[in-house]
Amino acid sequence: MSTSGAQPTRPLPRLSEPDTRAFWEATSSGRLTYQVCRRCGGVVFYPRRHCTHCTSTDLEERTSAGRGTVYTYTVIRQHGQPFFRGRTPYVLAFVDVDEGFRLLSEITGAAPEEVHVGQRVTLTWEDHEEVRVPLFRPDGP
Repeated sequence: MSTSGAQPTRPLPRLSEPDTRAFWEATSSGRLTYQVCRRCGGVVFYPRRHCTHCTSTDLEERTSAGRGTVYTYTVIRQHGQPFFRGRTPYVLAFVDVDEGFRLLSEITGAAPEEVHVGQRVTLTWEDHEEVRVPLFRPDGP
C-alpha cells in the first residue's frame, strides 16, 4: 500500500498489442470502433486480424454511435484490485451495441438497483492520458 496518499489508478491496456492498438488509439478521440467483414458482412468485436464468421482478413473499421441495451449485468460488491475496490459497489454489464456486437462495460450514473436487463444505455468515456475507457450510462429517467 502506498504511503503517498495517491489514489489507485485503473489498470489500462497495453498499446503495444497489435490486434487492439487501433481500437484503443481510436478511443483517445472518442470513437468506439468495431469491424465489419467486407466478404461476408459479419460484425467482429473485439478487434482481430480475421473475420470470426468466415476467416477473411478483409475487415473494415467502423465507428459505433454508442447506443445499446443491457443484455445482462452483475453488481460487483468486493474486489481485490485497489482501483476497483474503491468503486464498489458498481455494475458490470454486457451491452448489446446497436451495430451488432456485445461489449463488457461498467454502467455509470446509476445506483446498482436502478440498472435492469433491457435498459437502453449510451456511451460515455473515462479519460486517461493515452486512452479513454468506454463506459455506459442509462438513458433518461
